[in-house]
Amino acid sequence: MEVQNEKRIKIENIDFLDELFGNLDENIKIIEEKFNVNIVSRNGDLVILGDENKINIAGDVLKKMIKMIEAGENLDRQKIIYTISLFNQGKEDKIDELMDDIVCITSKGKAIKPKTIGQKKYIEAIRNRDIVFGIGPAGTGKSYLAVAMAVKAFKNREVSRIILTRPAVEAGESLGFLPGDLQMKVDPYLRPLYDALYDILGGETYLKYKEKGMIEVAPLAYMRGRTLDDSFIILDEAQNTTQAQMKMFLTRIGFGSKAVINGDITQMDLPKGKQSGLRQTIKVLSNIKGIDFIYLTDKDVVRHGLVQKIIKAYAAFENKTNKKR
Repeated sequence: MEVQNEKRIKIENIDFLDELFGNLDENIKIIEEKFNVNIVSRNGDLVILGDENKINIAGDVLKKMIKMIEAGENLDRQKIIYTISLFNQGKEDKIDELMDDIVCITSKGKAIKPKTIGQKKYIEAIRNRDIVFGIGPAGTGKSYLAVAMAVKAFKNREVSRIILTRPAVEAGESLGFLPGDLQMKVDPYLRPLYDALYDILGGETYLKYKEKGMIEVAPLAYMRGRTLDDSFIILDEAQNTTQAQMKMFLTRIGFGSKAVINGDITQMDLPKGKQSGLRQTIKVLSNIKGIDFIYLTDKDVVRHGLVQKIIKAYAAFENKTNKKR
């Protein structure tokens, strides 16, 4: 009979055990599955059984998870799997960097932090550059983190207003058949930006700032002819801008302003024959100093774990289709 190696981890605060193990021990099961080990609780200690190398790295991951709980982090499947992947890449030092980087605090007291290395690079670029392009698939936190950075800049009085915009391409000519004025017609297309502002600022504060003109959420067409000084400007769904719209937007940016342009070049809704302004901009501005292009991938997806698999599957399918063509 094979003798299993054993590693013990002392738990200083047994109150952490419930959160460490998770509902129906789901957190521990992830560790057991990834490292092919067995983990049990004995007299307040964690005991890891299995191959010597595997129990050592599994123990290091568990210690890091305990540290995360002590720091007030909520453990979930995505966070645990990403933590394991960083250990496997020898990048476990990055975990503390992610935990320590607080972007801002929401109205409910929740700390907003980058959850992946890609997200941290994105945040750092926004801190250090006046124009940043965030390019990546859905679920990578582009819009939410950009809004969080805008709120922080506004509260720190680095800018005097926040402007959020996106093209209402999906509406097309059908806007005329919808009830209400133009703002009411385009509001559904701006809903993700409203939701982020509500979550971070709280509804009452958001409405107060909006009434005073300190926050503006508007369709891209409203930007034409304006000069946007002393503002934090976010252009969302930029893959749906035409080439003319993108040039128009970029030339609106005034003194003391910062702009973040987000998009997913794999999900375009432009009419047939229209070329994406975002695609063109990548070619035209990629070598301009002072402008950063941050590319997020499926590894930066912070939604349901299946979203990563869906993105990978579509990418593989599209690559296969393109090769056949």
